[in-house]
Formats: sequence, C-alpha cells, structure tokens
Amino acid sequence: MKRVVITGLGAITPLGNNVAEFWKNIISGKSGAGPITKFDASLFKTRFAHEVKDFEPEKYFERKEVRKYDLFTQYAVAASDEAIADSGLDFANISDAERAEVGVIWASGNGGISTFEEQLQEFNSGDGTPRFNPFFIPKMIVDIAAGVISIRHKLFGPNYATVSACASSNTAIINAFDTIRMGKADVMIAGGSEAAITKSSIGGFGASQALSKNNEHPQNASRPFDANRDGFVAGEGAGALVLEELEHAKARGAKIYAEIVGGGMAADAYHLTGTPADGHGASLGMQKALKDAGITFDKIGSVNAHATSTPQGDLSELNAIRSVFGTHPIKVTATKSMTGHLLGAAGAIESIISALSVKTGIVPATINLENPDPNIPEGLDIVSGKSIQTEQEYVMNNTFGFGGHTATTIFRKFQD
Repeated sequence: MKRVVITGLGAITPLGNNVAEFWKNIISGKSGAGPITKFDASLFKTRFAHEVKDFEPEKYFERKEVRKYDLFTQYAVAASDEAIADSGLDFANISDAERAEVGVIWASGNGGISTFEEQLQEFNSGDGTPRFNPFFIPKMIVDIAAGVISIRHKLFGPNYATVSACASSNTAIINAFDTIRMGKADVMIAGGSEAAITKSSIGGFGASQALSKNNEHPQNASRPFDANRDGFVAGEGAGALVLEELEHAKARGAKIYAEIVGGGMAADAYHLTGTPADGHGASLGMQKALKDAGITFDKIGSVNAHATSTPQGDLSELNAIRSVFGTHPIKVTATKSMTGHLLGAAGAIESIISALSVKTGIVPATINLENPDPNIPEGLDIVSGKSIQTEQEYVMNNTFGFGGHTATTIFRKFQD
C-alpha cells in the first residue's frame, strides 16, 4: 500500500475564513456562537448558531456566477481553493494525463437545503403554476460541490460525493485515502461543506429535541461532557484537505502537515437518531481504524471526540472510547465546543484540527466544561480550560451520524 500525506489545508468556519485564523482561535479557546442572522429566528425555540462571518463569495466567483451556486458549494470552492494554493500544486500547468490522477471526493449532509427551501417557498406563494429556477437542481444536489471543484481546476480523476449524515466528510477523507493508497490516484481533494442555518434545518433539528435552547448564553451553549448540556449548536462552513501519495509529494518538494494512516467505518445498527449506551458502533469504527493503521491503542496521543453536546451521545462515545482504550489513560477533546456542529462538514474541519494537533503537539481544549457529567467513565483525561502541549505521534478523530454511521480517522506525525 502507498503512503498518503496531507499537503494542503483550507477552511471556512465560524472561527475564521482561513486555516491560520481558524487554528489560532481554536487553540485560544474561542467560541463562534451568536444570534442567528441568516433569517428571522425570533419565533424559534433555538435562536442562535455558529455562523460563518464576513464571507464574500465575490472573492471566489464572478458576480454573475454567484447565483449559480448554493452557499454550501460556495464554501466548498473557497476552502478547496485555499487548500490547493496551500499545497503548492499548479493545476494550470499539468498535462491531461496528470489531471486524470487528481480527483475530488466532497461531502455534505444537507447539500443545497437553502435552495430547496427557497424554491418551494416561491412555488407555494404563486398560483400553482410550476415555475422553477433553471439552476434549482444543480444548486441543490449534494454531489454538485465535487463537480464544481473538478470543473474549476479541470481535474479528471475520481469524482463523487459521500453522504453519511454527520460522518460524511470523515467518510470522504477515508475514501480519498483509500483511493490513493490503492494506486487509483496521485492526489485527492477531500472534505465537506454545510450551509444549513435555515428555517427548515433549525426547525427540524429543534423539533427532534437535538438543539440547545440556551438562547441567553449562546457562547456557553455548546458544552460537551458537561452535566448541564442540553443539545448541540448548529454550525456551518467547510474544510478541505489535499491528500497526496508520499513519493509524489516528495518529488515536488511539498510541505507535509501529517500522514493519514488509518480509517475505520462501522454502524450502530440501533436507532434512527440515538446511540447505544455502550457505543458499540463507535468502538467498532475505532478498532477498525487502529487495525487499518497497524497500531495498538496505546500509541494514540489524543482523541478529537465527535461529542456534539447531546446528553446521550456524549456518554455513549466516552463509553466506546473506554472500551477501546481499557484502563490506558487517553486525552480527549471536543472542539465542537468552539465550532458548533458543522454536520456533514464536521469531520473535515476536525481533520484539519487533528492534522495540526499531531504536527504541533497542541491538543485544543474543550471549552464550557464547568460541571463534568458524573457518569463520565473513570480514567479519561478530558482536556479542558486551556490547550495543552504534549508529545504525541498519533491523533484519532471520531465522527458519527444519524442512521448509526460511524467513521474514524487516524493521523500520524510525519516521519520520512
């Protein structure tokens, strides 16, 4: 099997519209939460979210092009443009044969949900005559972001979307990793984007009792592992990674952030939205990732937990981590406390955090953890308060989705 490294990163997030700003705010323990501005949420039970701020699509598209793309695709293009530029790859000066060895796998859980919502509202407000925007379908469908990225850079390699709810972008990264190490491409752009701060999304998640209702203190609402947590806080944005076959990267003198060495996927096979108390599917995914990486659990320095801040989900995952790591002390962090839950894009931005964590040795803190849940399994070292500096060779990243999907990735500090 070929080795796969990360040579480029890009981010559009509630904590910054580039990787440098995003990482600075993550290690500083900053929250990206605030009142919803994308629509009038005054009548909703949840009136806050982690929104992207100051995003200007005209920086990435000609003005006439902006209306062709849903916001989730605009975020995808912006993040992937940064990652490609960061990698140093020059797609403008490569042959068609080389272009055939570069692909895109892009994820989203909701795709163009705002486009879908807007079009139905327009239709229902009319006289019943079926009039729809000609861009309706290509703006809405989940695979379109992958297609737009490949069209933009004329990339002829494998190109598709993954959808596994909130595990979607981790699934995309695992698939891209497998594609390269099996020799089916030299370079893959992988990640995910989400733009689901909409009436239907916030209303739907709220109806399922999944969202926090701490409207008075939005920056403190996302509080994984805290006894007073009351649900997740929705987020939006995108994360992009350039994955590259090691020898291909070395041949062009690329900088390398980290190596991706393992990916594991499994299923809870339990409930539409809930997770089993023992976290069986989560533990299976982690075990498969360890086996894929060819390492034992004691090699992992820290785990970036899925930890959305739901009462049942947090404990289920911690029980799964304890079952995998036994009595071995393991550092656990939950960066959704700062970013909110980016749904299908969560795995991508958390993979960026994991890659930078293993490169720098910095483990970001879980913020808002003031009163730890008394049911947290003993022996877990939950990093809270402030980020810490530590020696770690491997970092694990967990993501789970409605439907019981689990996806775990493992990153290694690069050693040639």
